[in-house]
Amino acid sequence: MRGWRVVLLMLAMVVGGVHASETIEVPTQVRLASERWEDYTNADGTGIAWDLLRKVFEPAGVKVVVLSVPYSRAIGLVKRNEADAWVGSYHEESADNLYPRWNFDTDHIYALSLASKPVPTPQTLGQYKLSWVRGYDYQRYLPHVGEYREVQRREGILPMLERGRVDYYIDAQTEVDYVMGQAPESERSKFRSTHIAELPMYLAFGKTERGRALQALFDQRMDKLVASGELREIFKHWSQPYPFDKVKHLE
Repeated sequence: MRGWRVVLLMLAMVVGGVHASETIEVPTQVRLASERWEDYTNADGTGIAWDLLRKVFEPAGVKVVVLSVPYSRAIGLVKRNEADAWVGSYHEESADNLYPRWNFDTDHIYALSLASKPVPTPQTLGQYKLSWVRGYDYQRYLPHVGEYREVQRREGILPMLERGRVDYYIDAQTEVDYVMGQAPESERSKFRSTHIAELPMYLAFGKTERGRALQALFDQRMDKLVASGELREIFKHWSQPYPFDKVKHLE
């Protein structure tokens, strides 16, 4: 009887192993949803982020499929399993998603204001009226935030600053430059942008077996790519700072 029990146990272990391998099978494509950020996640699939993410996934046999949608819709697509991950999340931004160990880039956060305003620091920002695009939730990542106002779009920011409705507009460097570019060149000296934070950016995967498999692959590939320095050329091509010089490996 003991011999039969051993045989049955071994059979159960084999069957269990088959099921386990089936649940972690890596898909042949990854559907990545993102807002369109100029030269970062262009709708046509060009931009530094798309180049980085193709370098992560495609040598491993997983084709990157680009879904260009507004930020809030990108989050919704992942929630409805119509996309595998959304691009540009801050760490643990949403409890509905899985986060890898590795970020793929760092967001350079700036405060845009009238040049006559005091130069802000992370410690003094909370003394002022702040604004940012709805859904970005900078109050979670900047210290001492007090009064803030969310806006639907980036048009109209400069008049809002000029009329004193807010003191500082918070956004990533590329988007602050875009807002500043809405002013006539002769009037741009009225405004100033100030660096205030560096926030790592992540892929936020769906909480599914497919998402877990892609999350694991992403971390495995980033382990290799950061160790080898293979991503450095992509950042150099796009004239962007390399974010992994001070990072050896995340355990």
